Amino acid sequence: MYQLYFNPPKSSWSLRVWILLKEMNIPFESKIVRYLDDINEQRQQFKHFSPTAKIPVLYANGLAIWDSLAIIEFVAESYPQVWEKDSIARAWSRSACAEMHSGFKNLRNICDFNPLAHTPLANIPQALEQELARLNELLQQGLDQFNGNFLAGENFTAVDAFFVPVMLRIETYGLHRYFSEKVLAYQRRMLMLENLKVWLAI
Repeated sequence: MYQLYFNPPKSSWSLRVWILLKEMNIPFESKIVRYLDDINEQRQQFKHFSPTAKIPVLYANGLAIWDSLAIIEFVAESYPQVWEKDSIARAWSRSACAEMHSGFKNLRNICDFNPLAHTPLANIPQALEQELARLNELLQQGLDQFNGNFLAGENFTAVDAFFVPVMLRIETYGLHRYFSEKVLAYQRRMLMLENLKVWLAI
């Protein structure tokens, strides 16, 4: 059985892997670790199980796999339903995940992941506005092109897991006005996931 090291509810990177495994009913053993105020002490502790002293980390038969995108690709080798079956939807999903993984730096920096808070932003810098416009465009594209309740069709897949933290940031920072009604309907569906409610309560 997999072992997943993660920190709920404050690690958006951990959330992506955790909620994917939960939604896919993929069994794993939870290894909850907590961030520390002393970053050096945290690194020392995390180094015991993480090559980079960061989370999430997945163990499979003693093998450590780190980084959320790498973990999801590894899991997909045994559970192909992690990605949509249709090749076009799968290619779009991987592109969207990669863009989320490496981009949207202003969103990350200005809208720190704090899913239990409600702190609407009074002023939105132009750089963040541009990223929110791109996010809306990207999410709208998936919903329109694959015509389902989820981003790549009718099933929850890895691409949905990757954007769950964005759905929470919209709520935390009151960013609804930057998204279309179709995207906001998707956001509401994501926030209603029972597994997400569990995550927020851990």
